[in-house]
Order: sequence, then structure tokens, then C-alpha cells
Amino acid sequence: MAGFKTLDDIGAVSGKRVLVRVDLNVPVADGKVTDATRIERIAPTISELSGKGAKVILLAHFGRPKDGPSAEFSLEPIARATAQVLGRPVRFAADCIGDKAAEAVAAMKDGDVLLLENTRFHKAEEKNEPAFTEKLAANGDIYVNDAFSAAHRAHASTEGLAHRLPAYAGRTMQAELDALEKGLGNPVRPVVAIVGGAKVSTKIDLLMNLVKKVDALVIGGGMANTFLAARGTDVGRSLCEHDLADTAKQIMIEAAEAGCAIILPADGVVAKEFKAGAASETVAISDVPADGMILDVGAKTVKSVTDWIDRAATLVWNGPLGAFEIEPFDHATVVAAKHAAARTKEGKLVSVAGGGDTVAALNHAGVADEFTYVSTAGGAFLEWMEGKPLPGVEVLKR
Repeated sequence: MAGFKTLDDIGAVSGKRVLVRVDLNVPVADGKVTDATRIERIAPTISELSGKGAKVILLAHFGRPKDGPSAEFSLEPIARATAQVLGRPVRFAADCIGDKAAEAVAAMKDGDVLLLENTRFHKAEEKNEPAFTEKLAANGDIYVNDAFSAAHRAHASTEGLAHRLPAYAGRTMQAELDALEKGLGNPVRPVVAIVGGAKVSTKIDLLMNLVKKVDALVIGGGMANTFLAARGTDVGRSLCEHDLADTAKQIMIEAAEAGCAIILPADGVVAKEFKAGAASETVAISDVPADGMILDVGAKTVKSVTDWIDRAATLVWNGPLGAFEIEPFDHATVVAAKHAAARTKEGKLVSVAGGGDTVAALNHAGVADEFTYVSTAGGAFLEWMEGKPLPGVEVLKR
């Protein structure tokens, strides 16, 4: 982490008010958090600062409130869940600025943890308005950003504060940046990327960037059909963006010029309907029936993917190889994920994965904990893979 200021650089924090931007945008049902993964990720930073006597003041957003404060998007239930994860009290203030926030901060003792209300209850947050940022900064002496998942947004609490207070990366942000550096920044070669998902249209920038940075690019999911069709293959009734044939061809041309191998399906698991247990067959990719849909890749393609994983020193993964949500079309994704996990466990592979569907797929395969790093960042992870600068990260550079 030579390029970024971290908690190792922060110095003495006892008695200091430390504003920590965290990601608490967690799933909630009936007032209870149903998945505490993101809370667990930020616990080390909170515990470290609290343990050193800092007054830890958490800033976060939750959902997309449109008209100011509303009970539906309050962080109060998440304060309780955070307390459970930390094993210590987490106080709550009903606003992130103004008297309510100031009074709650003033009442803190060294080592206390306080969660302020949803920053997005104020429209000025997303506009990064200076006056609002000053009001946030008034409650802190130091700023720590531990929310990589929000780092692609130049909001007041993710970027603005770093211009007004001494700013550092928290432990989760640090781990994420370290992993991303190993993945694409300064990776050990050969580097193989697996990119799947439904549509090419959502990942054009990603694919254009990757072909210049990796040695091989495996394309799976529905987007592979667009590339196959661009090469003249009849993909039947499969999901396919035929209007992006020229884009797919250009990506393949740029890959060839950069010396990046493009790996497309050689065979596919085909069904006439997309539902659990639907009758299916594996056919050569040139033999997809006119009324068939490619819903997964076949055994020959899986073997090709695992062979490329064996050749790789670094693997970057975003998106499933097939329609993994429904059996038996999860097979290829599960086999490839388990193979990558095994290589990682053997110390032969650095494996970095991210994106919502990817995390779900790796959890489905039971190997999310066995990859080198799995990012829960979603949009920020995707923009990083696209080669775009992230405002919340850039501002933390030395």
C-alpha cells in the first residue's frame, strides 16, 4: 500500500473524533439484517480505532431515498446489527449533521462507536456540496474511508471529506486495493480473466480494457452468444445482442493486436425453455438447434476453462459462465469456481473476483472463502476493472 495512506500512517487517535465512511447498504427484511457480510468486513477497522481510544463515528448510506428522511431507509436497525457483529454498543444519532449529530458526538467517550443517520437523507450528499461537507467535517478530526464499494461516487462522505480532514484508507479499503493491485495493477503473469453475465452492452468498457491487460479472456454467459453470432454462428433462441456484432468484432480485433487469447464456448448445454429441470442436451456450438437456448457451456468448454486456469498465475473473475441460478445450468460455473479455489489453496493462483452475480455464484459453489479475495463492491469493482479512476480512491493517494 505504498501509494495510499492507511491506518498505519494515522498516528495517535486516542480522544480524536474519527469519521469512518463505511458500507452498511445491507439487505434488510422485517427490520432485521439478513446478510451481515458487509458489516463483518468493516469490523476490523472499527475495532482497531476504538481499541486505540478513538471516538469512532460511522457515516453510511442505505438504499436510494428520494424525498429526504424516511423510516424505510433509516440506519437505526443496522446500528443494532452492527453492535451484534462488533460485540459492543453502537449508539445512533437521528441525523448525520446539525444538532442531533453534534449532541451525540459530544456525549461520546474515548473508544465509543456512534452511527449517524443515512447521509443520503440530504440531497447535498450526492451533489458533494461544500457547505454540506463542512457540516459533516465539523464532527470529526480525522477521516477514514473504509467503503471501497462507494468509492466510484464523488459524494460528500466518500470524496469531499478527504479534502477537509486528514484522510486514510481503512483496513477493508486497504485489503481491496491490495487485492486489485495483485489482480490487474501489477499482477504475476500469465493473467486470465473470466467475464460472464447476460449482456455485452453492460461490459463493453470492461472488455475493451481487459484485452489490453490480460493474456487470455474467457467469455461466458449470455454475452458469449453475441460474440459467437458475430463470428457467424447460429445461436438459435439464445439471449444475444445481434446489434452489437460490430462491437464484438472490434473487441476481438483489439484482443488479437494485444496478444490476448479470446476463449469462447466450443459446446453448450441447450434447452428449449428456461426453467429448473428443463430437458437439456450438450451440443457442439455449431449445432445449436433453431428453437434451442444456450444456458450453460458444455464439458469441452469447461475443460478449456480449467486448462487456462491451470496456466494462469493470476485470475480475475466477473460474471458466471451460465445461468447458474437454475440447475443444471450452474454446472460449468461451479466446476470452474472449485477448480480455481483448489489452485488458490495450493498456492499456485492469485484469484480475485467481484460483482454481485459473481459473489452469489461463488457462494453457490461453496468456495467464496477460498479465493484470494472476493470483492463485495459491485459498481466500484466493475469500474476499477474498466480502468476508470475512482474518486474515493484517488483522493487517498499520498
